[in-house]
This record gives sequence, structure tokens and C-alpha cells, in this order.
Amino acid sequence: MWDYLRLETRRMLRDTGFVIGSVAVPVMMYLLFTNIGTGGTDGTGGWRTAAMVGMAAYGAVGAALNTGGAVAEDRSLGWLRQLRVTPMTPRQVVTGRALTGAVTVLPAICSVLLAGGLVNGVRLAVWQWALTALLLWLGSVPFTLLGLGNGYRLNTPQTSAVANLVCNLGLAVVGGLWFPVDLFPHWLRSVSAYTPTNRFSQVGLAVTEGHAPAMGAILVLAGWLAAFGSYAVLAYRRNAATV
Repeated sequence: MWDYLRLETRRMLRDTGFVIGSVAVPVMMYLLFTNIGTGGTDGTGGWRTAAMVGMAAYGAVGAALNTGGAVAEDRSLGWLRQLRVTPMTPRQVVTGRALTGAVTVLPAICSVLLAGGLVNGVRLAVWQWALTALLLWLGSVPFTLLGLGNGYRLNTPQTSAVANLVCNLGLAVVGGLWFPVDLFPHWLRSVSAYTPTNRFSQVGLAVTEGHAPAMGAILVLAGWLAAFGSYAVLAYRRNAATV
């Protein structure tokens, strides 16, 4: 398993598209948004801190969804067909792939947090930095499962389009990862509260504000985790039945 994790991690980090889209773009967007005009204030209660968490979440979502592209490529190469002749159950296959995908999320999260601390002067306690990174990493698992479901269900071009346009861009905007939810109309704020991206960023933001994540955020994320996990397993089973 460790050899498999190292192999997949090196493969993803050597992918120029992954590095640019999931690591470089969130960092550049964060620095651009927070250094044009007044740029807000620094510190634990400032706009730069909130934007840092939002863009780290955005990068994590993009990296997690990219897992689906790798799965779609594995399907085209016949690797998934080989897995089906092993004793592994669909749930075990999906779980193992989700763990592999979770590793590739870390560079996206850490790069934005480093930009916040080293460039934008965000100041947090050591435990806040560590816990924010940890919760964002754990909170990205539902999106990894969503990416896996897309990869098992769709072909490579479809997976890329759905991941980038529908899932990543759509969920990021509606979930408030790019702009504060307070700027949304009332009806959109109500919708945003039930999106996984909104609650995902709230979990990390709560730590930077010095308190525990709200139970509502945890419950909504848990619900999406169950939904996306079921989607990934069903997509894998359906793909197995068509081969």
C-alpha cells in the first residue's frame, strides 16, 4: 500500500496540469485577491486569513476531484479490469483509491497556507496552523470520493469537464470559496449553507478564529461523505457490470 501511495503521489506531482491547476492557481488567486486595493486586514480575524482558508479549500477540492481523471485513465488502460479479478470488494477498491487521492491534496493545502504566512503575514498559533491543515485534509475526503465516482462513471474527457466546470467551479462559487457568502442574496446564502464546499471551509476557518467547528458543519460534511461514497461504490459496480 505504501509503495502504491508513493507511486501515485509521484505520478500526480509530475503532472504539469495538476501542479498548475491545483497548486499554483490557488496560490496566485489568493495573492491576487488579497493584495489588490486595500486587501483587508491581517491576523486571525482579517480578510487575508479567511481568504487563505477559502483558497486552500478550493485547491484541495480541485486536487481531490483530479483523482477522477487518473481513475478514468486507469479504466482505459484496463487496470480496473485487473482489480476485479482480485478478492478485493468494490468498497475496498474505492477506499484504497480514496486514500491514495487524499495524499495528493496536501500540496494544494500547504502551498496556500505557506503563502498566507510567508507572503501575506497571517499570524496564527502553531496548533492553529497544524489543525487547520489537518481538518482541511480530512474534509477533502468527500470530494475525493466524488472525483472517484466521476472517474468510474465517465470517460476521460467527460471526467475532466465535469470536475473542472460543474463540480470544482460551481461548488467553489456557490460555496463561498471565492467570495464571502455575506455578499450573496438571501436565497443563495440559504443554498450555500447546505453545500459541501461551504461547510468544508467553515471547518478550517473556525480553527483560525480560535474555536471548534460548528456541529452543523460537521453533520453536513458527514452527509455529503456518505452520499459521495455511495456514488463512488455504485459507479464502480456499474462499470464492472458493463465490462
